[in-house]
Amino acid sequence: MTQLETRPQGGDTVRGVTAADGTPQDSSARDGVRGKGLNGNSLGLLGGSAIGISTVAPVYCLTGTLGPTVSEVGLQMPAIFLAGFLPMLLVAFAYRELNKAVPDCGTSFTWTVKAFGPRVGWMCGWGLLIATVVVLSNLAGVATSFFWLLAGEVTGSDAVAALDGNKAVHILTTLVFVAAATAISYRGITATKWVQYALVGLQLAVLALFVVMAVTKSDEVAGSLDFSWSWMNPFGVESFAAFTAGLSLSIFIYWGWDTCLSVNEESIGSAKTPGRAAMLAIVVIVASYLLVAVATQMYAGIGEKGTGLGNPDTADNVFAVLAEPIMGSGLGVLLFVAVLASAAASLQTTFIPVARTALAMGTYQAFPASFAKVHPRFQTPGRATIAAGVATGVFYSVMTLLSENVLVDTIYALGLMICFYYAITAFACVWFFRRELRGSVRGLLVKGLLPGLGGLMLAAVFVQTLKDMWDPAYGSGSSVLGVGSVFVIGVGLLLLGLVLMLVMQRKSPAFFRGEILTKETPALVVED
Repeated sequence: MTQLETRPQGGDTVRGVTAADGTPQDSSARDGVRGKGLNGNSLGLLGGSAIGISTVAPVYCLTGTLGPTVSEVGLQMPAIFLAGFLPMLLVAFAYRELNKAVPDCGTSFTWTVKAFGPRVGWMCGWGLLIATVVVLSNLAGVATSFFWLLAGEVTGSDAVAALDGNKAVHILTTLVFVAAATAISYRGITATKWVQYALVGLQLAVLALFVVMAVTKSDEVAGSLDFSWSWMNPFGVESFAAFTAGLSLSIFIYWGWDTCLSVNEESIGSAKTPGRAAMLAIVVIVASYLLVAVATQMYAGIGEKGTGLGNPDTADNVFAVLAEPIMGSGLGVLLFVAVLASAAASLQTTFIPVARTALAMGTYQAFPASFAKVHPRFQTPGRATIAAGVATGVFYSVMTLLSENVLVDTIYALGLMICFYYAITAFACVWFFRRELRGSVRGLLVKGLLPGLGGLMLAAVFVQTLKDMWDPAYGSGSSVLGVGSVFVIGVGLLLLGLVLMLVMQRKSPAFFRGEILTKETPALVVED
């Protein structure tokens, strides 16, 4: 092991060592960080990127957000997709730098504890957990809908396709998807990797074919448009409220790339590879989104009738309407398969961050000790994975039985939770490395200015979304005592975390006293 010198904030010299991949590790930064028993050296750059892309679920996200985004910002949809990419890129710098210093599968939870202390860290971890459960439930529901839609297309039977409208059949099928995804995740990261190679490859290939055919046929239909560079201008949006609404939607469709960091303890080169995988995943995703946004806008236009992207009757599932006109009855089925594959693949990989965050919280005594158990054969967080599957199934079933409006509003509230924990993580990077910011221009840029700007952007979206959600017209139009139900659900889920944190504080006082995972601010100096 190569020794190096680290100088913590008091100026005293302590000894450090390098990680297994040769990356210098600051002993003060890693103080209290523990191994979890996960299957190390199982993922490389491509495997990590595939998992990140799969979690984002590009085909599924596009079919559900192209219409709503056009309804908010019109022709500026490509610009909004770019605008949503910017804070994600800036926050990705924070994740990369924090992972270099502390490669822990708890990611946002662990890093925020070390920057701001146990209480802020616990709430940040809760934001990640609850956002992931909401996404999992939605993914399972979408996979179910497209399963029956595809079954109806293949059999040529409207009665088969209509089974999705049967609430009992829908819930039962959803629970089967959740159980299957839980089982694959339970069996280990290697099984996950090979499944994702196939499903991500299918998604990207079908999207590429769709883009080419849409552009080729764009002059054959009424309402089609010629490409214009003005579509890339975010200042063309009519109002700030419309801009933030569109931005909130675009932030949602980028969510999930940080799964690349959740597998850091299972990656080859845990300090560097996950950060590079995240950057690669984000670039592939934004390129896919821009190409599809431009192609669909050229072909369908933004009209409110027929295949127009502004048609409110088709806004929630644009690809279902455009598949046959663009790709024909034969190849059009591939688009249904791609959406189903996208939702199913993301359903499986989305178990990764929630299970590993719960594992880390259990390991550091922020959660009950049972969550810290790792399967001896598969080397996965077995208990946490099963708990996530059960929570997802129960959450979706209850929300569906209560009201379709409640389920829709829960999805609308998701953006609030995503901005919450991403912004906290970005600010944690700035604070954690604050003593290094004057050491170099690069350090100031990638550890301070860029993450800080990303955090501020997401915090601004958080505040504006909070304000917009108060209006009952936001989301399904439902309200509770005159307050928008989206606000009640979003804020209520975060407050539920606060209550649970107070309960855990009584059960595990050592963690909340900072005795388990210590709060540190390292300043590393390597001697030649």
